[in-house]
This record gives sequence, C-alpha cells and structure tokens, in this order.
Amino acid sequence: MQIDVALEPALDRELRRRAYALPGVVDRPSVISVPGARALWLGDDVQLKRPEAILRGREFAHIHPDGSLHAILSEDRAAEAIEAGWGEPHPIALQLGMPGLVMLYTPLAMEELDVVVQLVVDSYNFVTGRSVDAATLKS
Repeated sequence: MQIDVALEPALDRELRRRAYALPGVVDRPSVISVPGARALWLGDDVQLKRPEAILRGREFAHIHPDGSLHAILSEDRAAEAIEAGWGEPHPIALQLGMPGLVMLYTPLAMEELDVVVQLVVDSYNFVTGRSVDAATLKS
C-alpha cells in the first residue's frame, strides 16, 4: 500500500466501477492481499491465456483500501508504467519470476484514473488474451 495518500472517494468509486465492469470480472475479497483489499477475480467462464500470471485462484489484480493496486502486466508494459511513474515493481516480483507484477499508485485526479484504468485493462487483456478497450468502460 502507499504511504501518506488521501484517497478521493469519488475517484475510488469510479476506479472500482470501471474495473468491475470488465467482462467476467467479479468483486470479491482478495485471497492474497491485506484485509479490505478487493480482488479482480475472473469468473470460471473466462478463459486464461496466461494462467501462470495468476498467483492464486483467478485473481489477476486487487485494489487496496487506499486505492493503490497490484496487477500483472507484460514485462514490457510494466517497465513502461514504472518508467512513466505510474507504479513500481512488486517487492517480490523477481523472486516469483513475475517481472510484470507491479504496484500501481492511487489515482488522485481523473486524468490519473484514466491511466490507472488503462493499466488494469492491459493486465486483464494480458492474462485473458482479450482485446478490451478501456474507453468502453467510461460510460
């Protein structure tokens, strides 16, 4: 989780609305994170292109109570997100052999929310092999 971040409730609600609008994604408690974290869990009907990218169950990402997230991206996409300042490598990503596992920072403005949602969609597409467009989640 992040330190010294004031979560904006409206942005948090919108982050969750968009994240759980992804096809086949279910909102449930995380099986691998801190108490209060909510998993982005893929329903059983969603085929996994990269099952090895999921740490446990069908949870491909989760949202912490502070609005930050852990998600799995392709290694290249993770590097781009980190280089652009949107997140940092998960502390045990390399030990797990998952260089694309990142923490994405809490969005503090609508423009930041759009970028974070795009990264969540990128994670979803990476794990499922789908091609969902993040713009379809705005409405």
